Amino acid sequence: MSFKSPRRPHFFYTTAPLPCPYVQGRTERKVVTELAGVSAESLHDRLSRGGFRRSHNIAYAPVCPSCNACLPIRIRAQDFMPNKTQRKVARLNADLTVQEMPPRATAEQYQLFQVYQQMRHGDGDMAAMSFYDYRAMIEDTPIETSVIEFRLPDGRLAGACLTDRVGDGLSAVYSFFDTTLDPRSLGTYAIIWLVQRAVELGLPHVYLGYWVAESRKMAYKAKFRPSEVLRGGQWVGLGETLKVGALVEV
Repeated sequence: MSFKSPRRPHFFYTTAPLPCPYVQGRTERKVVTELAGVSAESLHDRLSRGGFRRSHNIAYAPVCPSCNACLPIRIRAQDFMPNKTQRKVARLNADLTVQEMPPRATAEQYQLFQVYQQMRHGDGDMAAMSFYDYRAMIEDTPIETSVIEFRLPDGRLAGACLTDRVGDGLSAVYSFFDTTLDPRSLGTYAIIWLVQRAVELGLPHVYLGYWVAESRKMAYKAKFRPSEVLRGGQWVGLGETLKVGALVEV
């Protein structure tokens, strides 16, 4: 399969079946394409609006033959209405210093990343990542990318979020944080901050990747309202999709 562009064709490939990381007993397949050359940024913009995500210089999307549980989800930043819990999280983290850093891996980030993986995803592939693997994840990007660093009043790194800039918003690629600071709900705060930043930049959306109604660890994404999911090739309000698809709201 190929995608025509004015400069060069872009070829898409399908991966081999692998166990689904979200729903037990299911199999996942992805369609992938390389992001390279002068058209990488414009292609990434179009693919993001079509539900693709980025990893390194690859854009991918699920194409599982017997399942469509993974729904791309994005927050309507300009209309964001934080709930009571989210307002509390914002107040709790008002003392943090937030900096947008260039995509350069640091030993400080990697140390925090390692501990986070061991505590939260010890049996996952990322737990075994070396510093060079981590550096590739951060620095191997053909588009405008930054690392959002969240620091405590004493200067310690509390969390970080690898973030892409796309034509119509910000895309949260991957975040990690100090698990000893769980009461701060830094994962939630990172999203709140991205929404605020998108508003400041005049961008309409914050992309959160995929939401899976059957996955408990994905439930937090549906709590940022109003948000939209891509279903049947159209971005529609999450509540509307839940009603039409007879899914259970979380």
